[in-house]
Amino acid sequence: MSIAAGSYTLGPESGRLLVHTTRTGIGAKAGHDLTIEVTRWRGEATVAPSRSSVTVEIDAESLEVRKGTGGVKPLTSSDRQEIEKIVREKILHTARHPTITFRSTRVDGTAESFRVEGELSIVGVTRPVAVRGSVTEGRAHGSAVIAQSRWGIRPYSALFGTLKLSDEVEVRFDVSLGANQ
Repeated sequence: MSIAAGSYTLGPESGRLLVHTTRTGIGAKAGHDLTIEVTRWRGEATVAPSRSSVTVEIDAESLEVRKGTGGVKPLTSSDRQEIEKIVREKILHTARHPTITFRSTRVDGTAESFRVEGELSIVGVTRPVAVRGSVTEGRAHGSAVIAQSRWGIRPYSALFGTLKLSDEVEVRFDVSLGANQ
């Protein structure tokens, strides 16, 4: 399968951008592994024989907890709201850093297996990151693993440090490439 050359507009209307967290520490069984959806974002993928590129801009305040697995008790809507507040105020500091951006520096591979290298800016810090993915039936899907500490983010902890969010989070995407312009 090949991808038609052109520009593709990306965003919530074309697919999903999800963040998956896991927990660690002695108190891990009390917490939840989370699936968090980015609800406001936009991007563009340009496919060209000589130079393909990808850019994505995320509204850092638009992260919403969609699912929590594990834990001693089920995740309540109050829990979700509290987690979202902690993410905005204590992890991403969205009042000072309202956007997260990714800009590719290199795109390699084929539709069956591609790699996008780029610069990811979170909380005012920019670091390189690699994204792996593939295209199947007009949909691009893949992921990148982000170690929060590389951006100066201290993973969230609770219960006097016995429950911690793992440093590495996985960002997954599944988007339609049907909006060729």
